[in-house]
Amino acid sequence: MSSTNPALVTQRAAQRLPRPALLLFCAVYILPGLFGRDPWKSADVTAFGYMAGIARGATGWFAPTVGGLPHDTALLPYWLGAAFIRVLGPLLGAPLAARVPFALLLLTVLALTWYTTYYLARTEAAQPLAFAFGGEAAPVDYARTVADASLLALIATLGLLQLGHETTPELVQLTSVVLLLYGLAASPFRTVQPAIAALVAPAALAASGAPSIAIGLGLAGSVICWRSSYPEVRRYTAWVLAGTVLAGLIATGLGAWAWRIVGVGPTVHDAWILLRQLAWFCWPTSVLAVWTLWRWRGHLLHRHLSIPWTCVAVCLVAWFGMDGFDRALMLALPALAVLAAFALPTLQRSTASAIDWFSVFFFSLSAIGIWFVYVSMQTGVPPKPAANIERLAPGYPHLFSPTALLFAIVGTLAWMGLVRWRTGRNRHPLWKSLVLPAGGVALCWLLAMTLLLPPLNHARSYRSLVERIARLVPPDAGCIATPGMARAEIAALETLGGYRVDAVADKDRTSCSHLLLTDTGKPSPPGAAWTLLAREKRNAADDEITAVYRRAAR
Repeated sequence: MSSTNPALVTQRAAQRLPRPALLLFCAVYILPGLFGRDPWKSADVTAFGYMAGIARGATGWFAPTVGGLPHDTALLPYWLGAAFIRVLGPLLGAPLAARVPFALLLLTVLALTWYTTYYLARTEAAQPLAFAFGGEAAPVDYARTVADASLLALIATLGLLQLGHETTPELVQLTSVVLLLYGLAASPFRTVQPAIAALVAPAALAASGAPSIAIGLGLAGSVICWRSSYPEVRRYTAWVLAGTVLAGLIATGLGAWAWRIVGVGPTVHDAWILLRQLAWFCWPTSVLAVWTLWRWRGHLLHRHLSIPWTCVAVCLVAWFGMDGFDRALMLALPALAVLAAFALPTLQRSTASAIDWFSVFFFSLSAIGIWFVYVSMQTGVPPKPAANIERLAPGYPHLFSPTALLFAIVGTLAWMGLVRWRTGRNRHPLWKSLVLPAGGVALCWLLAMTLLLPPLNHARSYRSLVERIARLVPPDAGCIATPGMARAEIAALETLGGYRVDAVADKDRTSCSHLLLTDTGKPSPPGAAWTLLAREKRNAADDEITAVYRRAAR
């Protein structure tokens, strides 16, 4: 294998992305979806149910339950959400208060991804080739430019879009993974911060329900540090091992060890499904990351590549073993963004142009489609898009928000300005090829969370179902029995409806006055002790049917 450095970067190409623009990218990506919506199905509302139960004192901090069902070993995220609900809930409301710390975690993920890439790009092996007559990029300027590109790559990744805006344990896991990456990357340049990261990151990962990934990343990081050519990094091995041991102890103490491996191996059809999921979930960082590994193939054991690709490998093993569980795959996204950034110094101009034009057409058409649907919803012209929305989310609130419309207009104009800038003569900045993918993702998320938020929230929330159940079951009904029902619906009944739910007792042994069962299409009457009141759908296009029963008069 050739060890020639493939990066050729001039000082002119090592321009930093202006900090106001970088902060605006982050704000447009994080803030939409934070306000004006309920917890969505299924993991989002389930996690919120545990947090709200802890906050109001209905369940214990170390053994939270939803309807009497125990938690799934992820205690740290529930503690975090419950603490913010207690502090900010009276001012903001419980759902928004619970989302605030997770929005801060998403911001932390973006910041740590930037610093991880910056320190990796500062290493000697990652620096571009020196020119015979000078003019190559300065080391610090080059590192900042590559770090800007990694942040844009992470924002452009499709898989992080929805999952990164939920109040679920996986966001705490993601923050822990990128914190460990930061510690490994900064260990040649810093002393205190990497040591703290080595202890905190695996422990937080284990307390968030992913102890096996914590152990895997800790062992991989220990090997990288042990084999490093930097003396200070070799001394850092002890900190990483200590953090790994601490993660194991915390997981044992909290009972967080759980076997999640599914099946004995994928079929050809399953493998094709997994490949398709991998392709769209990690787009476009996966393509650029593969290109990086190929062009830098002689440098795979250098730290600027070995740290991110080993993290990706551990997360891919977990994802594959869990039968394509997308939340395990999400943990690999920051490392993929780091790898994608190192592809940019090696891209040909034709490849960069192809990325630009694909982004322009794809995201512009997507934005036009969202505006088309919004106009139809507000005016009824043309009638078909509004009719389709009504069919998919019947009864959604037909609201007009001048504020949402203003933000959508400003975002659209900003996109047009960004396209004009990129299609001009601005060919020099190294991060230029990722501006349009990141801007397009941010634009579509902004438009969806402003113009289409009412029908989206109605379709993704359990509020409409809970309101229909409330017409049949009075709030002072005592309790509702829900044997066999999904935790998401149980959490919605407790948090949105205020009911006391018993999901543990059997329908023949419960003392509750009402019974809710999930109708699977093959109705099995619960017996003469119960009278059917109604069967309620969550929405018209949904196969989730809830049968509501009342205890028959004796």
